[in-house]
Amino acid sequence: MGAYGSVYKTLINGSNVAVKVFNLQTEGAFRSFDIECEVLCNLRHRNLTKVISSCSSLDFKALILEYMSNGSLEKWLYYQDLYMDFLQRLDIMIDVASLLDYLHDGYSIPVLHCDLKPSNVLLDKNMVAHVGDFGTAKLLGMGESMAQTQTLATLGYMAPAVSLGAKYGSEGLISKKCHIYSFEIMLMETFTRRKPTNEMLSGDVSLKDWMNASWPDAVSEVIHANLMRLEEDLTGMGAKMRL
Repeated sequence: MGAYGSVYKTLINGSNVAVKVFNLQTEGAFRSFDIECEVLCNLRHRNLTKVISSCSSLDFKALILEYMSNGSLEKWLYYQDLYMDFLQRLDIMIDVASLLDYLHDGYSIPVLHCDLKPSNVLLDKNMVAHVGDFGTAKLLGMGESMAQTQTLATLGYMAPAVSLGAKYGSEGLISKKCHIYSFEIMLMETFTRRKPTNEMLSGDVSLKDWMNASWPDAVSEVIHANLMRLEEDLTGMGAKMRL
């Protein structure tokens, strides 16, 4: 989880926990640890990854986090033996949207995650979503609407400059609009099971363009096939019950 460290599952006092160990040989790892500590230790929201404790010395830094037994949203979207129904996917997106609302307007200053994507959305035993990996997060100053970052979001989830009115890609400017764009892409991916970097999306056609072109007449062609089959099964069951 994250570009600056590795995550391990272990037992502490008989309970499973996740330990994120930072690779201090990686440039930016010290700052990433400090940012993640500041964000996760000060913010309070049910959809944030919970920090249990931290370890910090000159040559070792780690975070002890609540263990998410159901792994990431990315795993549930793309592993062949896993399945989520429509309502489960919708609930997860509502969880993430609730957290974004808190990050934007519920804390003393706006907090920008900067790398919102399915692999950073973790699911607990009840399939409640928790957003993690705040190592590249930015805190906006009072009155600021944008911030500068040297660490750009993952390709496909990064808002294009044309949608922000700013040179995001070349100048590293980020804002609440970047969050919203990343959330929109993840929302579409959750219900279509197509990554924004899917090979079918070539040239100037983005996932958002593909969805817009399919709405509303060809929605069945973009929604994940399993969800459509489930809808057909439920419709068939309803018809049998009426008979």
